[in-house]
Amino acid sequence: MTDRIHEFSNDGLTYAVTDEGPLDGEIVVLLHGFPQTSTSWHAVCTRLHAEGYRTLTFDQRGYAPTARPRGRRAYRMSRLVSDVAALIGATGGPVHLVGHDWGAGVAWSTAVEWPELVRTLVAVSVPHPRAFLGSMLISSQLLRSYYIGLFQLPWLPEFACRRPRLLARMLGGTGMTPDQIATVRAEIVDSSALTTSVNWYRAMPFAHPRYLRPVEVPTTYVWTTGDTALGRRGAVMCSRCVTGPYRFEVASGSHWMPEEQPDLVTRLIVDRISN
Repeated sequence: MTDRIHEFSNDGLTYAVTDEGPLDGEIVVLLHGFPQTSTSWHAVCTRLHAEGYRTLTFDQRGYAPTARPRGRRAYRMSRLVSDVAALIGATGGPVHLVGHDWGAGVAWSTAVEWPELVRTLVAVSVPHPRAFLGSMLISSQLLRSYYIGLFQLPWLPEFACRRPRLLARMLGGTGMTPDQIATVRAEIVDSSALTTSVNWYRAMPFAHPRYLRPVEVPTTYVWTTGDTALGRRGAVMCSRCVTGPYRFEVASGSHWMPEEQPDLVTRLIVDRISN
């Protein structure tokens, strides 16, 4: 495909796309997590462009100002996956798919439902949904994920996140820098994307079991030892959820790898595409 993609539509919603890098380069689609936007991929994208790859990023459902439907059911995994499939369709697909945090969950699920659209998969931090759920029963993962239960409550998460000192304490405890926390305030809290982004968690009870099926595409998964939200057991169990070529990488550092370790993330993406 030789034309830039500036936007795409799905479910009556419109998404702006940042399409950068060599036009003739292989396309890499990168999906952000919570509580961030597509700007979290800037450092990785810059490095991928230098390697000859074209990158596509977008603020996902609930984050994009033009795509914030009401009600938690609008944020079911099936709808999040359909957005990604619509973007890949606009490229002529298939593409190399990368995701971090919630974006990794969407990337795993897209590879399960639409393997023909995904050439390779790189998942950062969050393991395959089946490994994540399975680890809750046999490790500390349930305790680590306590906030998911809190996020099911009405208004309380929004109230907490709108208090600057409390937000800084919560995010700082996960390894976020002050600059990153300021970005969260500007891009999520101050832009009125807080409720619609938290709705991703509130829609979790409506997830379909088909996303627990294994992934067939060549996959790399990277987990960090300093991740406060995700334990080792789920990371190790992830290998059982991929039937195609698979690589598991363990790194040091916090949960916020795309900004903290862009060189490593870029290398893993390039290695997966090349092999």
